[in-house]
Amino acid sequence: MPGYLDHARVGPLSRPAARALAGANGLATRMAPADLDRLFALGDAARASAARLLDARPHELALSPSTSNGLFTVAAALQGPGTVLVPRGEFPANVYPWLRFEGRGGPDVRLVEPDEGRHITPESLRRRLTPDVVALTVSAVDSLTGHVAPLAALKEVLGPHRLLIVDAIQGLGAVPLAAEAADVLVSGGQKWLRAGWGAALLLIRDRCAARLAPGLGGWAGVAEPFAERHPAPPLPGAAAHLATNPDFPAAAALGAALDDLAGQGGPAAVGARIRTALAELLDRAERAGAEVLLNGLGPAERAGIGTFRLPGHDPAAVHRALEAAGVVTTRRGEWIRLSPHASTPAAATDLFAEALAPFARPTGRARTAAAGPATPEPVPPDPASGTPPTRTTSPSSTTLTQEPTCPTT
Repeated sequence: MPGYLDHARVGPLSRPAARALAGANGLATRMAPADLDRLFALGDAARASAARLLDARPHELALSPSTSNGLFTVAAALQGPGTVLVPRGEFPANVYPWLRFEGRGGPDVRLVEPDEGRHITPESLRRRLTPDVVALTVSAVDSLTGHVAPLAALKEVLGPHRLLIVDAIQGLGAVPLAAEAADVLVSGGQKWLRAGWGAALLLIRDRCAARLAPGLGGWAGVAEPFAERHPAPPLPGAAAHLATNPDFPAAAALGAALDDLAGQGGPAAVGARIRTALAELLDRAERAGAEVLLNGLGPAERAGIGTFRLPGHDPAAVHRALEAAGVVTTRRGEWIRLSPHASTPAAATDLFAEALAPFARPTGRARTAAAGPATPEPVPPDPASGTPPTRTTSPSSTTLTQEPTCPTT
């Protein structure tokens, strides 16, 4: 669909991923010994592709069924005593694993308020560090605002003896990430990688592996699963945390998606195209009188997500109008979230603008009382460099509101 702007919720399966999925399912219909070996090899190939992307060693990666499952695996592995910091406003997938294991062998949970926007800042983190803190868990990209977490700066504040645990699903494939800063990283493939459900990356770096016990590790995570006596020694690396074998067709699709990302120039090149598309959409929204959440973010601070509202209009009605015009978005309370991809055609911007036209203010762009002069026109992107346009905007007085109790990713 030309108007599909909802990749932060789910990315339609890409052609390379779909072909890999079909091929792996074809192997599974026969299940000759050689076919089974080929299925296992597809999982190994996906881990190798992920290792190249994340600057890791293949044994530092395992395949988990989902982001949530991976985070639960890490929460079960991080044994107390101590405290894990969880910023308020995190998507619930990165909250409940820590709450569930608190008091069950895991560390205490301390929910912390971010100072500004949706992410904890290095300065705020430094003020909150106490001797009992053993880890910080954070989303690489906030699912509502699109703000990119300063992972490298957060890790520098934490130091080598505290873990930085990253839920990367809203960033992996959409924006370059400082993945080397993450001690642990988890990400599914159904959003920006467009790989579908069933396989997620679980990265546990060697530098912290000894601190994570295989809490959910099952028979697939031990060196001698068919030994006469158990428990058997765990496998080296992230594989020690596997409960069972991965979904091999899903792993094949994930591996194909990772290879496709590399073939398109990697996260930097793909992310530049995504940010350009998003900047154009947000510009059209502002022309219609919209307020953009965290409008002051610089080009490098926002990933593929932008969120807006139209003051004076029912957000549900605006969302329905967009859908009726063939523009697919996600509504979070009073905010409407846009998340295009590099594959989003230029026609989507015009389609979006036409759908907003009935709601547009006659005065044009939205400005607050303290905004000052009208916002300058956006600078068009440089076609040769692929650099996203720099959007110079007036300061915004928009504040964040509480997310719904059960938000959609």
